[in-house]
Amino acid sequence: MLLAALTFTVMTTLVKFLGNDYPASLQTFYRQAAGVIVLLPLMARDWRRAFYTTRPGILLFRSAAGTLATILSFYAYQALPLADANALSFTRSLWLVPLAAFVLREKIGFPRVIAALAGFAGVLLLVSGMGGGGTSNASGMALLWGQGAALASALLFALTITGMKVMVRDHAPLVLLVYAALLGLAFSIPPAIFVWRWPGLLDLVLLAIMGAFGVITQACYIKGMAVGDAAAMAPIDYTRLVFAVIAGFVLFGDIPAWTTIAGALIVVGSTLYITWSEQRASNRLARAAASQAHS
Repeated sequence: MLLAALTFTVMTTLVKFLGNDYPASLQTFYRQAAGVIVLLPLMARDWRRAFYTTRPGILLFRSAAGTLATILSFYAYQALPLADANALSFTRSLWLVPLAAFVLREKIGFPRVIAALAGFAGVLLLVSGMGGGGTSNASGMALLWGQGAALASALLFALTITGMKVMVRDHAPLVLLVYAALLGLAFSIPPAIFVWRWPGLLDLVLLAIMGAFGVITQACYIKGMAVGDAAAMAPIDYTRLVFAVIAGFVLFGDIPAWTTIAGALIVVGSTLYITWSEQRASNRLARAAASQAHS
């Protein structure tokens, strides 16, 4: 999980660096293409195992939602400071609360509702300080679109994470990576065509590195969630906010506003509480099931 946070920061730094010349949809295509190339040796080693699935519908949905989420996320990282975009991306855990209530019909306790509302209040604090008072109308609109893209991508990623948690029960991480790469590449072609341009050699290398780090990030995250306890893994994922602050300051001169820090702390605290409460509830159900089995 720590390696996933670090490689994710490298990937998003390259996304922002290349953003002036390559729109988000085109970057997504190159990321997916590089990911497929990286995974080809693993596919060739045991293609039957790499493509075996009993839930093609979920894989198709995850890939479609994940591709759109990636495009929106890349746009957000281009339009916003790295720290702000990272902080807004953490709202994916907050989206899981209303999704569980309205889509999965789960019973949501009052503390989780309060934590989610507090988290979204942190989002309002976070976005209120973006841009400062001297922002021009054009820059203000770019920030607004960036914020909207970040929140929308977080919602879509919440959907893909829900699907991932279901799939890792009986699917190897390689299967999820292979389908996400291949289907993601197919879904990314149409929007990339409208903004197509051939990269120069240096840009091609950077785009390939960005794609490779994207695959490494996804592989590490899936493996961490599959092996580690969710409540223990969640705090480690938030270290990418620290990495983003450092990278943003050193490479782009971004200095986070106090509202960014305060809002991010509220969002992180809320999502950690939600994660831990879900883990406690899951442990109680497991103990109850074990007790019934013994009786």
